[in-house]
Amino acid sequence: MQIYKAPLKDYKFLIKDFLNSGSTDLLFKNLDIDQSDLEMILDEAAKLCEEILLPINQSADTEGCTFNKGKVTTPKGFKEAYKNFVANGWQGITVDKKYGGQNLPYFMNIFLDEMISSSNMSFSLYPVLTSNAIEAIEKNASDEIKKLYLPKLSTGEWTGTMNLTEPHCGTDLGLSKTMAQPQEDGSYKITGTKIFITCGEHDMSQNIIHLVLAKTPKAPKGIKGISLFVVPKIIPNADGTLGEYNLLECGSIEKKMGINASPTCVMHYNEAKGWLVGDLHKGMQAMFIMMNGARLMVGVQGLGIAEIAYQSALHYTKERLQGRSLGGAKFPDKPADPIIVHPEIRKNLLKIKTLTEGLRGLMAWTGLQVDISKIEKDKLKKQSANDWVSLMTPILKSFSTEVGCEAANLALQIYGGHGYIKDQGIEQLVRDSRIAPIYEGTNGIQALDLVGRKMPMHTGRLLKSFFHLVKKYLEKNSHNYNLNDFIQPLAKSFGRLEQVTSFISSKGLSNPDEAAGPAVDYLKMFSLVAIGYVWTQYAEISFNKQNEDHESFYKAKIASGKYYMSKILPETEYLMSSILSGAKYYNDFEDEYFDLGFK
Repeated sequence: MQIYKAPLKDYKFLIKDFLNSGSTDLLFKNLDIDQSDLEMILDEAAKLCEEILLPINQSADTEGCTFNKGKVTTPKGFKEAYKNFVANGWQGITVDKKYGGQNLPYFMNIFLDEMISSSNMSFSLYPVLTSNAIEAIEKNASDEIKKLYLPKLSTGEWTGTMNLTEPHCGTDLGLSKTMAQPQEDGSYKITGTKIFITCGEHDMSQNIIHLVLAKTPKAPKGIKGISLFVVPKIIPNADGTLGEYNLLECGSIEKKMGINASPTCVMHYNEAKGWLVGDLHKGMQAMFIMMNGARLMVGVQGLGIAEIAYQSALHYTKERLQGRSLGGAKFPDKPADPIIVHPEIRKNLLKIKTLTEGLRGLMAWTGLQVDISKIEKDKLKKQSANDWVSLMTPILKSFSTEVGCEAANLALQIYGGHGYIKDQGIEQLVRDSRIAPIYEGTNGIQALDLVGRKMPMHTGRLLKSFFHLVKKYLEKNSHNYNLNDFIQPLAKSFGRLEQVTSFISSKGLSNPDEAAGPAVDYLKMFSLVAIGYVWTQYAEISFNKQNEDHESFYKAKIASGKYYMSKILPETEYLMSSILSGAKYYNDFEDEYFDLGFK
């Protein structure tokens, strides 16, 4: 049985203590809300996830989506759950009010998506893709397209998708063959096949709005010739009512390892009618807005899986009786001790707990920077916020999804044989989590983005801004006695990160493979340091709040942080050693050596 309660105390801690700054004051003033409003909204979101989405998670996974003659039927309970989701306005919580949204802070959307991902990852994909479609249209489309599509997308009456991948090309979108033929009325006829289209066809919304990458005749070669088009399943009339069906169809849905309650579709466009979004041949620029939002939300999915894995495993460790504590029976009145007494179990629980809580803070802070970038008038502060989001997007997408997978596997290990069978729902978490490091750009590509694009961007400005922030914090707290167990390990790991950054930067100038080779290790090292920085701030807050600590919440934060700093953050030493050894051991490995032994 999957166990989940929304971590509301943690969300409220983040809003009240961790995010509380002049920035949030500015946010509340601009959006005309206060903290109590946000807490009430989170309470209601928790009810949706705990009472409606979680109960259908396992059954929907078992039933899956069904395909019949181009139509996709979602599992039992999904249509009703989505109807509730739409009726209560959850889709548009961060959308501008002029399009029917609530204009809430972006970090609130992060909390909502984490709760939904924890309780039902398959369900989370429908609204997440719609949110990203809304953002792409809002930032790139003409006013006419915005007025026609955004109100219905914002309510959730219509859902959105992104169509990038084709049978012959994955990440290399320059190889795309889908064509867009211009018409006299300003529309285009879209022809081609797209694969791996999440929620490309289903029965939950009135209409599905596809954002499709395609090339026009005589367009420049490669990605410079790609444009973005809005292609609705049903063509809307000028007043927003539904008109005729477009010339597109779902050819099939994939048989997958996980997220079985969300259809992954093959979509055929047969001279389907579409309209240009943004400028001609600037499709990648427009699509990246959608993709970057999707990457952050995929990171949130990893976080959500980690949370439900932790809660389920924690529940099991208290219920499962096996063996005795090596130091003597902890529960002599029982036939055996619960397995939570065993050191290895405790280590695994704490690893999931501290990585999850640290990532949540890093994710929330990044969400706040998204908000600041939208409302801040000061150009330097706006630039700083944008730089943070740009730097953290590949880190959060990649590391958070790796943590999701590891947490699910650790939870299964804690359950033992009972986790391996389907009844408990833990093996579902392992299967569902595994897609997250793959889609929206594999984690290897995220690492290359960090090293190849973000590291040198603006002559290193993005990295420098993070490094300066941490340095300043370390200097400010160098004599803070309370933080002795935090500042020293953070300073050591941060020094390693600086050393490795210089090494990769210098090596990459003469040999790009020397920079690309350790990119994944570098991203992990960066992630561990960034989370260490978050945990040190948690500890500083918690020491100052101890007098208010009636439920030991802050004491638990301090104790959890000490575990992270002493048991997880030291992994940066191993990663540094591996990176500094260079890339020659795999780059120079002879191709023929891979085959030896079985030829």
